Amino acid sequence: MTVNVEKIDNANYKVSASLETSDIASKLDRLAKEASKSVKVDGFRKGKVPVAVVKKMYGEKLEQDAEGEAIREAVEVAYKDANIDVADVIGNPIFEKFEENGDKKDMVVIVSLKPKFELGDYSDVAPEFTKPEASEDEIKEELENIASRFTKAKSIEDDRALAEGDVALFDFKGMIDGEPFEGGSAENFELKIGSKQFIEGFEEQLVGMKKGEEKTIKVTFPEDYQAANLAGKETEFEIKLHDIKAEIAPEIDDDLAKKALGKDDATLDELTEHAKKILVDNKVRKIYEDELKPQILENLIAKYDFDLPKNIVEQEIDNLTNQKAQTLSEDEVKEIQESKEKLDELRESVREDAVKSVKATFIVDVLAKAEEIEVSDGEINQVLYYEALMGGQDPQKLMEYYVSNNLLPVVRMGMMEDKLFAKLLKLDD
Repeated sequence: MTVNVEKIDNANYKVSASLETSDIASKLDRLAKEASKSVKVDGFRKGKVPVAVVKKMYGEKLEQDAEGEAIREAVEVAYKDANIDVADVIGNPIFEKFEENGDKKDMVVIVSLKPKFELGDYSDVAPEFTKPEASEDEIKEELENIASRFTKAKSIEDDRALAEGDVALFDFKGMIDGEPFEGGSAENFELKIGSKQFIEGFEEQLVGMKKGEEKTIKVTFPEDYQAANLAGKETEFEIKLHDIKAEIAPEIDDDLAKKALGKDDATLDELTEHAKKILVDNKVRKIYEDELKPQILENLIAKYDFDLPKNIVEQEIDNLTNQKAQTLSEDEVKEIQESKEKLDELRESVREDAVKSVKATFIVDVLAKAEEIEVSDGEINQVLYYEALMGGQDPQKLMEYYVSNNLLPVVRMGMMEDKLFAKLLKLDD
């Protein structure tokens, strides 16, 4: 076996080797003998399976394993010749060539290393910005929003008609062609008018009714309604309105503060500060996402210059290519699948973004270590749990999805990046 190592740049080495086919055959024989001691084959006692039988049954897999062993040995020789520390190697090698050449197999692989660079002074990467403030009108509106979460529906005393925003207490009985249907009736049902809880046209026809009034309304179920027996059907509902309730928000005072903040000694001043913080935090978050975060990333990418591992860049190109392909039409995707030139064009169109993304990831990782930024499993679980609740999903199933698709490292890196940038921007000061 002959091995040659060529340094491409500080992060990538080209390893060329000629592997003796006789050596690969010897490895295959040894692997087959080892396998014969443990494989189970009908008609043979365990440990007594002939090697020839093992080769016949598992020849392709054994050959792959033998070649893999020879490749690893060649790469290990390359590491030693080039003084490469295995701990510095990142990802899997990229195979540029692996083909038979007489009694040898020639291979060329690219081995990549973790980038190394000096951080130096990075105090200039965080742009200066003026922290926004909340106006009195905004604070007042936010307090009203908080109060609206504690509204209670109370029966109205005046003799007025049901209006948008009221809560109706009523009985209903639905019929199709004069016959009631399952799930089409209820008594003392509460419905906020305007909530769109019922099918289109139902709530609108209740508006204007008064307490004690009875009325028959007609609606048509949508063609795509989930219950097939109701889809597209014209339906009559007999309505009897029992009560009209209005949602009344509590006074904005110390009592509201105690409910909203969950503290027996909370005051309106504390609630006001809480509302102010919500507003300021939301404004800062928007500025951060729209302006500050992109600017920091741009500054970091421009500040540091180092070689990137080719295999990681190619992985990111694969990822971005797949994302972009999902936005294309079926005809465009088919054209790319049938043309290597078109596929190469697509990959090149995302290369610059891929390079920037990979570079930023390595910089953020090194910076986070320098700033002692960490993200615990508990923090990740909390974020995913909140995401599940907001999306009406099962938290356990969402976690399983992230784990099975290997997305947790992406979530961790995103959280680490935000923690790091918040510290550089001094957002918590």
